[in-house]
Amino acid sequence: MKKLFLNIKGDAFGGITAGIVALPLALAFGVSSGLGPSAGLYGAIFLSFFAALFGGTNTQISGPTAPMTAVSMVVIAGIIAANDGDVEKALPAILIVFFLTGLIQVGLGFLGLGVYIKYIPYPVVSGFMTAIGVIILITQFLPALGYYPKEDLLYVEQFKPQAEEIILKNILKEEAGEGILVLEDFKTTIDRANKISEEDVLKESKTLASNEASGVLGAIKSLPRALQNFKWLEFILALMTIIIIYGFKRVTTAFPSTLVALIVVTGVAIGFELDYRPIEEIPGGLPLPNLEIFTGFSVANITPYIFTAITLALLGAIDSLLTSVVADNMTKTKHKPNKELIGQGIGNSIAAIFGGIPGAGATIRTVVNINSGGKTKLSGMIAGIMLLLILLVLGPIASKIPAAVLAGILVTVGIGVMDYKGLKAIPSLPKDIKLGPFKLSSEVLIMMVVLLLSTFWNLVYAVGIGLIIASLMFMKKIGDLTATRSDVKALKHEKAWADEADFPEQLKEEVFIKHIKGPLFFGSTSDFQLLAKQIPTTAKTVVIRTGRMQYIDQSGLYALEDVLVDLKKQGMNILFVGLLSQPKYMMERIDIIPDLIPKEHIFNTFKDCLAWIKENP
Repeated sequence: MKKLFLNIKGDAFGGITAGIVALPLALAFGVSSGLGPSAGLYGAIFLSFFAALFGGTNTQISGPTAPMTAVSMVVIAGIIAANDGDVEKALPAILIVFFLTGLIQVGLGFLGLGVYIKYIPYPVVSGFMTAIGVIILITQFLPALGYYPKEDLLYVEQFKPQAEEIILKNILKEEAGEGILVLEDFKTTIDRANKISEEDVLKESKTLASNEASGVLGAIKSLPRALQNFKWLEFILALMTIIIIYGFKRVTTAFPSTLVALIVVTGVAIGFELDYRPIEEIPGGLPLPNLEIFTGFSVANITPYIFTAITLALLGAIDSLLTSVVADNMTKTKHKPNKELIGQGIGNSIAAIFGGIPGAGATIRTVVNINSGGKTKLSGMIAGIMLLLILLVLGPIASKIPAAVLAGILVTVGIGVMDYKGLKAIPSLPKDIKLGPFKLSSEVLIMMVVLLLSTFWNLVYAVGIGLIIASLMFMKKIGDLTATRSDVKALKHEKAWADEADFPEQLKEEVFIKHIKGPLFFGSTSDFQLLAKQIPTTAKTVVIRTGRMQYIDQSGLYALEDVLVDLKKQGMNILFVGLLSQPKYMMERIDIIPDLIPKEHIFNTFKDCLAWIKENP
């Protein structure tokens, strides 16, 4: 407990800054989810505080994130549609799914499964993250143009026959459940049907219209009507937001450009009394628990959503632990993955009780916290408290934020979350498989399958299919190469090879020799990245022996690149010995050779390498 207050000034500044940065994103993700801005804010408050308190990454700032919101959006839309478009009626079921998500994450942590997240291949993560960006970007086209399908009466009118049919079906279902449906006498049915009002039909029609225009395909199909009902004011507010977010970064990074855009554009809209569409009202006062999660709980109600909760839990785990790795690299510390999952699970469960959407460790907010001085768990807890204070003090003012501003913020989030590194590598990666007459890159194929299936079909199934394809291709390659399993061990386990027996004693302190005894692939990259930490401070030259590394995949390639960049920054000479054809080809494709490793630093034998070392002390 004493350690918690050792850096109280830095943690306070880091937490406050991260909380301010989190505000516009929390509101935007809440709106995007379909539950409204308050759900995003509640999720950020409780998740940030409790994930920090119980988690395993000291500097992590948690809250709603783009991947978690994209999946939550699908979950929420599905449950609302199953409850006749009534958000209030659907809310307990939605929150039960989110509550289960947290419990599953806690279970994953207790089972010690956090360490296995590293086995997700890079192309799967790349395709998924790019899909998230595309989904957010396309689904924000309609609100950025000021178009809301359920308010377009001509569009809604098309769904009235279908709405009447659904209402009548629901009446028959109710009567069957009540035991009063008699085929010979439909008197009760007719009486109930006569009580259907125009308002009931209109409400159901609006729900159908919203469902039809939801998701990527729905947004694309609705785009012509959006352009016909184009609202210049909403578009200009969204465009101003985007311009300020990107433009302000060029002026200074001392203040979060997203928050600046939110304040400036909202100020202009209110100050000039523009006739804009505000976000949903944010309730004032302290968030209250939704006890219907427990009072209305039944196994039958949650059974259809258990798989969805597992998916959200796994996605949140991956999202959080990737951010934990970023935090480790910045702070030179080591997070505890299983403890982090427990903290995230507790935070998501508590957030669900209070009506918040689920989230995970947020990279941008975590980086802001570290750069602002945050070093302990106190910073994340302060970020949550900061958001709570903003809710209590500025709730009524925040309710006046234009909806178009949050659409503009989400457009920049969608653009920023895409994996441009993976996309740029597509033309360079070798075409190593053949499908019919076509030669393709297996890495690109996996990435594109996940990207397309996630965008146009189902995020959950897309990742599963991507993992299966990646696993099958990996097993085939390893089988073809008859390679042994990866063997990347710590320095203390290294043993000299036969041709190293006569290595000069006077050079042993200055030269560090590393053996790679198998393929460098997505399952061994995290161990390989520990290489830089194994090297003694006296070493000036690093010799990497790759004669037994028959294969390297894209994940291994980027891990190798990161290690080499770190070693170069430390002024090390890096020499390769026995580089085989496939790894060499991969390194040449993304210019590791010759940009990081000149060709004259690659040797066929250790004897040639040793001669170079002696000639270049």
